[in-house]
Amino acid sequence: MELPSKEPEIGDAFGQILAQCWAAGAAPWSAVEIIERDDGRIDAHDASTYFSEPERWAVLERWAWERAGGRILDVGCGGGRHTVPWAARGLDVMGLDASPGAVNVVRGRGVECVVGSVPDLLPGLGKFDTVTLFGNNIGLLGGPQTAHQVLDALATVTRPGGRPIGTGTDPGGDDSIHAAYHAWNVERGRSRGQARIRVRAAGIATTWFDYWFPTSEEITEVVAESACWALEELQRSPDGPGYAVILLRR
Repeated sequence: MELPSKEPEIGDAFGQILAQCWAAGAAPWSAVEIIERDDGRIDAHDASTYFSEPERWAVLERWAWERAGGRILDVGCGGGRHTVPWAARGLDVMGLDASPGAVNVVRGRGVECVVGSVPDLLPGLGKFDTVTLFGNNIGLLGGPQTAHQVLDALATVTRPGGRPIGTGTDPGGDDSIHAAYHAWNVERGRSRGQARIRVRAAGIATTWFDYWFPTSEEITEVVAESACWALEELQRSPDGPGYAVILLRR
Protein backbone atom coordinates (compact mmCIF):
# COMPACT_ATOMS: atom_id res chain seq x y z
CA MET A 1 0.00 0.00 0.00
CA GLU A 2 1.26 3.46 -0.91
CA LEU A 3 0.26 6.67 0.83
CA PRO A 4 0.17 10.17 -0.67
CA SER A 5 3.56 11.87 -0.52
CA LYS A 6 2.08 15.02 0.98
CA GLU A 7 2.60 15.19 4.74
CA PRO A 8 -0.79 14.80 6.48
CA GLU A 9 -2.26 17.27 8.94
CA ILE A 10 -2.08 16.32 12.60
CA GLY A 11 -5.47 15.23 13.89
CA ASP A 12 -7.49 12.54 15.62
CA ALA A 13 -7.08 9.91 12.91
CA PHE A 14 -7.82 7.04 15.28
CA GLY A 15 -11.04 8.63 16.51
CA GLN A 16 -12.15 9.32 12.94
CA ILE A 17 -11.62 5.67 12.00
CA LEU A 18 -13.56 4.39 15.01
CA ALA A 19 -16.44 6.80 14.45
CA GLN A 20 -16.70 5.74 10.81
CA CYS A 21 -16.66 2.07 11.74
CA TRP A 22 -19.26 2.43 14.50
CA ALA A 23 -21.55 4.46 12.23
CA ALA A 24 -21.40 1.55 9.77
CA GLY A 25 -22.50 -0.91 12.43
CA ALA A 26 -18.94 -2.10 13.02
CA ALA A 27 -19.18 -4.13 9.83
CA PRO A 28 -15.93 -5.86 8.79
CA TRP A 29 -13.65 -3.55 6.78
CA SER A 30 -16.15 -0.67 6.97
CA ALA A 31 -13.18 1.39 8.15
CA VAL A 32 -9.47 0.74 7.83
CA GLU A 33 -6.80 1.67 10.36
CA ILE A 34 -3.53 2.58 8.65
CA ILE A 35 -0.40 2.18 10.78
CA GLU A 36 2.75 3.88 9.50
CA ARG A 37 6.14 3.01 11.00
CA ASP A 38 9.18 5.26 10.96
CA ASP A 39 11.01 2.97 8.53
CA GLY A 40 8.24 3.45 5.96
CA ARG A 41 6.34 0.22 6.60
CA ILE A 42 2.57 0.55 6.15
CA ASP A 43 0.02 -1.88 7.60
CA ALA A 44 -3.76 -1.86 7.19
CA HIS A 45 -6.08 -3.29 9.86
CA ASP A 46 -9.80 -3.95 9.97
CA ALA A 47 -11.14 -1.40 12.48
CA SER A 48 -14.14 -3.58 13.31
CA THR A 49 -11.86 -5.60 15.61
CA TYR A 50 -12.11 -2.69 18.08
CA PHE A 51 -15.77 -3.63 18.51
CA SER A 52 -15.56 -7.43 18.53
CA GLU A 53 -17.63 -9.24 21.15
CA PRO A 54 -16.19 -11.58 23.81
CA GLU A 55 -17.16 -14.77 22.02
CA ARG A 56 -14.91 -13.75 19.12
CA TRP A 57 -11.82 -13.04 21.23
CA ALA A 58 -8.72 -15.17 21.45
CA VAL A 59 -8.51 -17.50 24.44
CA LEU A 60 -5.83 -15.41 26.18
CA GLU A 61 -7.76 -12.15 25.78
CA ARG A 62 -10.89 -13.69 27.27
CA TRP A 63 -8.81 -15.19 30.12
CA ALA A 64 -7.37 -11.77 30.99
CA TRP A 65 -10.71 -9.98 30.66
CA GLU A 66 -12.43 -12.40 33.05
CA ARG A 67 -9.95 -11.51 35.78
CA ALA A 68 -10.92 -7.86 36.06
CA GLY A 69 -13.08 -6.87 39.01
CA GLY A 70 -14.03 -4.08 41.38
CA ARG A 71 -13.68 -0.60 39.95
CA ILE A 72 -11.96 -0.88 36.55
CA LEU A 73 -9.95 1.65 34.52
CA ASP A 74 -9.47 0.53 30.90
CA VAL A 75 -6.42 2.39 29.56
CA GLY A 76 -6.43 2.80 25.78
CA CYS A 77 -10.04 1.61 25.59
CA GLY A 78 -10.46 2.26 21.85
CA GLY A 79 -14.03 1.58 20.74
CA GLY A 80 -15.07 -0.01 24.04
CA ARG A 81 -14.47 -3.65 23.13
CA HIS A 82 -13.74 -4.49 26.76
CA THR A 83 -15.51 -1.69 28.65
CA VAL A 84 -18.96 -2.22 27.14
CA PRO A 85 -19.30 -5.92 28.07
CA TRP A 86 -17.94 -5.21 31.55
CA ALA A 87 -20.61 -2.54 31.99
CA ALA A 88 -23.22 -4.98 30.68
CA ARG A 89 -22.23 -7.28 33.55
CA GLY A 90 -22.89 -4.46 36.00
CA LEU A 91 -19.23 -3.71 36.76
CA ASP A 92 -18.06 -0.19 37.62
CA VAL A 93 -15.83 0.69 34.66
CA MET A 94 -14.28 3.82 33.20
CA GLY A 95 -12.60 4.05 29.81
CA LEU A 96 -9.54 6.20 29.12
CA ASP A 97 -8.19 7.03 25.67
CA ALA A 98 -6.00 9.75 24.17
CA SER A 99 -8.41 10.02 21.22
CA PRO A 100 -11.40 12.36 21.76
CA GLY A 101 -13.20 10.56 18.93
CA ALA A 102 -12.73 7.20 20.63
CA VAL A 103 -14.02 8.65 23.90
CA ASN A 104 -17.14 9.96 22.13
CA VAL A 105 -17.81 6.54 20.64
CA VAL A 106 -17.52 4.81 24.01
CA ARG A 107 -19.72 7.41 25.71
CA GLY A 108 -22.25 6.91 22.93
CA ARG A 109 -22.27 3.23 23.83
CA GLY A 110 -23.29 4.12 27.37
CA VAL A 111 -20.01 3.80 29.28
CA GLU A 112 -18.19 6.50 31.26
CA CYS A 113 -15.04 7.51 29.41
CA VAL A 114 -12.50 10.34 29.61
CA VAL A 115 -9.77 11.74 27.39
CA GLY A 116 -6.33 10.99 28.78
CA SER A 117 -3.16 8.99 28.40
CA VAL A 118 -0.27 7.53 30.34
CA PRO A 119 1.87 8.65 31.99
CA ASP A 120 0.01 11.99 32.08
CA LEU A 121 -3.11 10.80 33.86
CA LEU A 122 -5.77 13.36 34.68
CA PRO A 123 -6.21 14.35 38.34
CA GLY A 124 -9.44 13.33 39.99
CA LEU A 125 -9.80 9.88 38.43
CA GLY A 126 -9.87 8.29 41.87
CA LYS A 127 -8.61 4.83 42.76
CA PHE A 128 -9.24 1.56 40.94
CA ASP A 129 -9.09 -2.11 41.83
CA THR A 130 -8.17 -3.15 38.30
CA VAL A 131 -6.30 -1.20 35.63
CA THR A 132 -6.23 -2.84 32.22
CA LEU A 133 -3.88 -2.48 29.27
CA PHE A 134 -5.59 -4.77 26.77
CA GLY A 135 -5.24 -5.21 23.02
CA ASN A 136 -1.43 -5.36 23.30
CA ASN A 137 -1.54 -2.12 25.26
CA ILE A 138 1.45 -3.13 27.32
CA GLY A 139 2.87 -1.31 24.32
CA LEU A 140 1.80 1.96 25.97
CA LEU A 141 4.78 1.56 28.31
CA GLY A 142 6.65 2.99 25.32
CA GLY A 143 10.00 1.33 25.98
CA PRO A 144 12.48 0.56 28.77
CA GLN A 145 13.26 4.27 29.15
CA THR A 146 9.65 5.27 29.88
CA ALA A 147 8.16 2.08 31.36
CA HIS A 148 8.90 3.03 34.98
CA GLN A 149 7.32 6.44 34.52
CA VAL A 150 4.14 4.84 33.16
CA LEU A 151 4.05 2.22 35.92
CA ASP A 152 4.55 4.91 38.58
CA ALA A 153 1.61 6.85 37.10
CA LEU A 154 -0.58 3.75 37.16
CA ALA A 155 0.37 3.21 40.80
CA THR A 156 -1.19 6.56 41.70
CA VAL A 157 -4.63 5.36 40.54
CA THR A 158 -4.43 1.75 41.78
CA ARG A 159 -5.50 0.82 45.30
CA PRO A 160 -3.06 -1.17 47.44
CA GLY A 161 -3.72 -4.78 46.55
CA GLY A 162 -5.13 -3.70 43.21
CA ARG A 163 -4.12 -5.31 39.94
CA PRO A 164 -3.09 -4.00 36.57
CA ILE A 165 -3.69 -6.60 33.85
CA GLY A 166 -2.01 -6.20 30.47
CA THR A 167 -1.55 -8.10 27.24
CA GLY A 168 1.46 -7.97 24.97
CA THR A 169 3.20 -9.74 22.10
CA ASP A 170 6.74 -11.05 21.97
CA PRO A 171 8.52 -9.34 19.05
CA GLY A 172 9.98 -12.61 17.77
CA GLY A 173 13.49 -13.73 16.99
CA ASP A 174 15.86 -13.22 14.08
CA ASP A 175 13.48 -15.08 11.77
CA SER A 176 10.73 -12.49 12.30
CA ILE A 177 9.58 -10.42 9.31
CA HIS A 178 10.51 -7.44 11.47
CA ALA A 179 14.07 -8.67 12.11
CA ALA A 180 15.69 -5.87 10.08
CA TYR A 181 13.72 -3.26 12.01
CA HIS A 182 14.65 -4.92 15.30
CA ALA A 183 18.32 -4.75 14.31
CA TRP A 184 17.93 -1.06 13.40
CA ASN A 185 16.43 -0.45 16.83
CA VAL A 186 19.44 -2.05 18.50
CA GLU A 187 21.78 0.11 16.40
CA ARG A 188 19.93 3.18 17.66
CA GLY A 189 20.16 2.08 21.30
CA ARG A 190 16.51 1.11 21.50
CA SER A 191 14.80 -2.09 22.59
CA ARG A 192 14.35 -4.60 19.76
CA GLY A 193 10.58 -4.54 20.12
CA GLN A 194 10.05 -0.78 20.11
CA ALA A 195 8.14 0.75 17.19
CA ARG A 196 7.85 4.43 16.29
CA ILE A 197 4.41 4.68 14.67
CA ARG A 198 1.46 6.88 13.86
CA VAL A 199 -2.13 6.25 12.76
CA ARG A 200 -3.31 7.72 9.46
CA ALA A 201 -6.75 8.31 7.94
CA ALA A 202 -8.03 10.44 5.05
CA GLY A 203 -5.40 13.17 5.03
CA ILE A 204 -4.79 13.36 8.78
CA ALA A 205 -2.47 11.52 11.13
CA THR A 206 -1.77 11.28 14.82
CA THR A 207 1.57 12.48 16.11
CA TRP A 208 4.36 9.92 16.15
CA PHE A 209 4.60 7.84 19.32
CA ASP A 210 6.55 4.87 20.68
CA TYR A 211 4.78 1.55 21.10
CA TRP A 212 6.64 -1.35 22.71
CA PHE A 213 6.46 -5.07 22.00
CA PRO A 214 8.61 -6.35 24.88
CA THR A 215 9.46 -9.95 25.54
CA SER A 216 7.89 -11.41 28.66
CA GLU A 217 11.41 -11.45 30.14
CA GLU A 218 11.76 -7.70 29.57
CA ILE A 219 8.45 -7.04 31.33
CA THR A 220 9.53 -9.25 34.23
CA GLU A 221 12.75 -7.24 34.57
CA VAL A 222 10.93 -3.89 34.51
CA VAL A 223 8.51 -5.01 37.21
CA ALA A 224 11.31 -6.44 39.36
CA GLU A 225 12.95 -3.00 39.43
CA SER A 226 9.76 -1.27 40.63
CA ALA A 227 9.06 -0.50 44.28
CA CYS A 228 5.31 -0.25 43.57
CA TRP A 229 4.62 -3.54 41.82
CA ALA A 230 5.06 -7.29 42.07
CA LEU A 231 4.49 -9.77 39.27
CA GLU A 232 1.59 -11.99 40.31
CA GLU A 233 1.06 -14.05 37.17
CA LEU A 234 2.28 -14.39 33.60
CA GLN A 235 0.16 -16.41 31.19
CA ARG A 236 1.33 -17.27 27.68
CA SER A 237 -0.97 -17.68 24.71
CA PRO A 238 -1.61 -21.32 23.73
CA ASP A 239 -1.56 -20.46 20.04
CA GLY A 240 0.85 -17.59 19.39
CA PRO A 241 3.44 -15.12 20.71
CA GLY A 242 1.01 -13.26 22.95
CA TYR A 243 1.07 -13.20 26.74
CA ALA A 244 -0.80 -11.61 29.63
CA VAL A 245 0.61 -10.29 32.89
CA ILE A 246 -1.10 -9.54 36.18
CA LEU A 247 0.70 -7.20 38.58
CA LEU A 248 -0.03 -6.56 42.25
CA ARG A 249 0.08 -3.10 43.81
CA ARG A 250 2.24 -3.29 46.90
